[in-house]
Amino acid sequence: MAISTMTSPSSSMKLRFPTVSQKPLMRRCCILDKCKIVSPPPPRRTISRAASTGAAVSTIGDFNPKIPIEEAVTPPSSWYTDQSFLDLELDRVFSRGWQAVGCADQIKSPHDFFTGRLGNIEFVVCRDGDGKVHAFHNVCRHHASLLTCGTGRKSCFVCPYHGWTYGLNGSLLKATRIKGIKNFNVNEFGLIPIKVALWGPFVLLNFEEDVSSQLEVNRDAVSNEWLGSCSDILSTNGIAESSLSYICRREYTVECNWKVFCDNYLDGGYHVPYAHKGLASNLKLDSYSTCIYEKVSIQWCEGGSDDFLDNYDRLGEKALYAFVYPNFMINRYGPWMDTNLVLPLGPRKCRVIFDYFLEAHLKDDREFIHRSLQDSERVQIEDITLCEGVQRGLESPAYCKGRYAPTVENAMHHFHCLLHRALKK
Repeated sequence: MAISTMTSPSSSMKLRFPTVSQKPLMRRCCILDKCKIVSPPPPRRTISRAASTGAAVSTIGDFNPKIPIEEAVTPPSSWYTDQSFLDLELDRVFSRGWQAVGCADQIKSPHDFFTGRLGNIEFVVCRDGDGKVHAFHNVCRHHASLLTCGTGRKSCFVCPYHGWTYGLNGSLLKATRIKGIKNFNVNEFGLIPIKVALWGPFVLLNFEEDVSSQLEVNRDAVSNEWLGSCSDILSTNGIAESSLSYICRREYTVECNWKVFCDNYLDGGYHVPYAHKGLASNLKLDSYSTCIYEKVSIQWCEGGSDDFLDNYDRLGEKALYAFVYPNFMINRYGPWMDTNLVLPLGPRKCRVIFDYFLEAHLKDDREFIHRSLQDSERVQIEDITLCEGVQRGLESPAYCKGRYAPTVENAMHHFHCLLHRALKK
């Protein structure tokens, strides 16, 4: 839902910063200097197995985006329960265009890196010794082992399987024990690059194969492709501010389809007075409004209470909740900004990653941060309960399609129309 913020430390995933240990190299090795990433890279698989999506294609027509919201029915429950439909989404939604994958604070300094997974794509994002940001498929070119995991700092990536070593620019620096190998071109075995960009505090990746050989990106072009005409609105409402301090990350595994979580976020505050009574008392729910853009919808709501004990004001006078298609949410309220990234783990399971930012003058106010975490934890648990209950209902033979509340669920309808358009391509 749009008005959630943070989670408690009990549900957090701690970030690990492993120490890099360099073991003595074996005698029979090939040390490769001045290696470069191949451009373009060799063919590779897409995010999902397209062959498995045939069964889902026939269900796309069960939703008609041309019908006005007042008469429209929602997508069928099969969109939320079938593996074949998720495969289609991974292939046609997540493998195209810019995808938010993390925040710039994770690669703040030279040699910082973090890893992630989307569908069957394993990726690593890093900042090299010169400060340049790179992204690669997190797969050794020798026998496909994952190179690294988690987050931390490294001067190079050493494959844990056979010791092949890569620079932070993707170059193959060392291939162990390859004496006698023939027709081996060093420049063809660098890491496979992925197009990467930064927008404000966010890290974006583009997995499309036809763009990976053109790694230089233009910020204005990325902004237009990712956010469209609302990029200036987000920039001028404190989203891209460099003065915000990164506070923490929290993660949840939720037993629901990724779209259930998105739908819950996009219902225009519809469920707030029923499911979040504590939160509702601090909001002017009749002020809720929604603006629709190309790939973004923005919900606005005013704060509703002036009675904050000890001047505790977490929500502020006005809140902005932006949904960036297909799975990224930006919430700016009071001194806080938090983001929600929803990653599909299966047709009935997703992971929700929360990153939290605070205005710099409050970053050391532990009492304020702790109190905000407690308040938000209640909202998160309430939303998880809602989403998991909806998923169970979607599995029931009693439900197939629903209807929209036209005055509040227009952002949800917009989301479904964008999905339909992408899936038809």
